[in-house]
Amino acid sequence: MFGLFNKKKDLVGIDIGSSSVKLVQLLPGKDGYQLVNAAIVPLPPEAIVDNSLMDPAAVAEAVKNLVASLGVKTREVACSISGNAVIIRKIQLQAMSSEELEDQIGWEAEQYIPFDIKDVHIDFQILGPDPFDPARMQVLLVASKKEIINDYSAVLADAGMQLRVMDVDAFAVQNAFELNYDGGEEVHALINVGAGVMNINVVKGELSLFTRDVQLGGNQYTEEIQKQLGVDAHEAERMKLLAAGQQPSGPLFEVIARVSESLAQEIRRSVDFYNSSAAGEERIVRVSMCGGCAKMTGLREAVAEKLGMEVALLNPFERIKYSEKDFDPEYLQEIGPMMAVGVGLAIRRVGDK
Repeated sequence: MFGLFNKKKDLVGIDIGSSSVKLVQLLPGKDGYQLVNAAIVPLPPEAIVDNSLMDPAAVAEAVKNLVASLGVKTREVACSISGNAVIIRKIQLQAMSSEELEDQIGWEAEQYIPFDIKDVHIDFQILGPDPFDPARMQVLLVASKKEIINDYSAVLADAGMQLRVMDVDAFAVQNAFELNYDGGEEVHALINVGAGVMNINVVKGELSLFTRDVQLGGNQYTEEIQKQLGVDAHEAERMKLLAAGQQPSGPLFEVIARVSESLAQEIRRSVDFYNSSAAGEERIVRVSMCGGCAKMTGLREAVAEKLGMEVALLNPFERIKYSEKDFDPEYLQEIGPMMAVGVGLAIRRVGDK
């Protein structure tokens, strides 16, 4: 959302999550995108906590090592934030042109932003006329503290990279979804379950109808395994990763099932909240999941049961071409759910709105 320059140049997508850094590089062509690079490197525990960079040197080192190991030449980056680092509001304003709103957005946004307006970056997207009042329009307002964006920019600079576009995780997933699937006019819930934050974005066509970030994710599995099975954090994380995709049985899977049930319940609350105020044709009919926890044993099944509808796994490489000499198809399938934000970032261009 926050484009910092105007020239349309290719960017590297770098998704800095609370447990790992993901990098995606795509080459645009006449008939779609070609995969150039896709890789993940883990971060030390608590390098990022609640979207705050607690150990910027470790994050910068991880980015630098990833870029060097892949031989990435491009130094300009699209990155993203989520959770309490960003504020997203759908607001109604008097109908006006995009140029007029550009001039007025600062003082229009003041009543919706709980910070001094001078301390935030603001972006917006006009969604269309207000269905109840044609003299007004619906606007998606996005804001983040300049301090947070400056922190990410500094970390990337320390890694020899330059931040050009700052996006929002939920919207990056939406970009990846639109690139790979024909959503049509159906209302689709996109659920990205990361280590520390879960993004829920309800979309119709290219419009985002509802977004919510929940401070829950894969870390809940690790913490509960640690507590219930009496192991340290490192061992709990190892057990969680080994359990993903395995046949459930025994005490470990009882713990995992309880956490999956808890996450599924939280997802249902968000979906019910959205559906309760949506007109019939705007109600959610399809659900896709991605993120590091999307393949956790039993989670999709628990969500499907709570919502009463099928839950698909979002594959961000579905329509992206790649050479099987350079990329193992099984590896891409394995990491795919974790790379949705990175793919959505990699298709951004400097100057995009």
